[in-house]
Amino acid sequence: MRWSLSHRADRNARALADRHYNRQKIGSPQFVPPGRCLVLYARTGQGEAFWITSWPFAEYVKHEWAGAWVCSAFRNEAAALSSELIIEALAASKAYFGPPPPLGMVTFVDTTKVRRKRDFGRCYLKAGFKHAGFTKGGLHALQILPDAMPEPMTAHQMLPGPLFLEAI
Repeated sequence: MRWSLSHRADRNARALADRHYNRQKIGSPQFVPPGRCLVLYARTGQGEAFWITSWPFAEYVKHEWAGAWVCSAFRNEAAALSSELIIEALAASKAYFGPPPPLGMVTFVDTTKVRRKRDFGRCYLKAGFKHAGFTKGGLHALQILPDAMPEPMTAHQMLPGPLFLEAI
């Protein structure tokens, strides 16, 4: 497991979030949508990555996957394969939240914002996600159902300061 538990205002993860195309307020101290969330951060000798699993309450969701977990942001600037990090993040999400909801997890890709990619969402597809349709705004929806998810695996506890950097 390369992921460590983080939080919605982690300054290292925020710097990565500021470089993600869906960031709405660059520099804002918090970078996670309201509601239940899991924030993961990974730092290796070859770079860093962050992941957000959001679990919005279904009554506040306007897309057709209400009740599903949502990968609301993922950015990998490490040398690790993104598909492997996604699989680990799914395992950490299951360990953190428990069994996934019946609709599993979804993520949305704005193909007009994805640059230098052979196939949009390729890393998600390699991790087991399938194309599930489109949002009303035209975003591609990718979904992984519970049966296709990996077994739960706990993310590391984040240690403060230099100890954390040396532990990885």
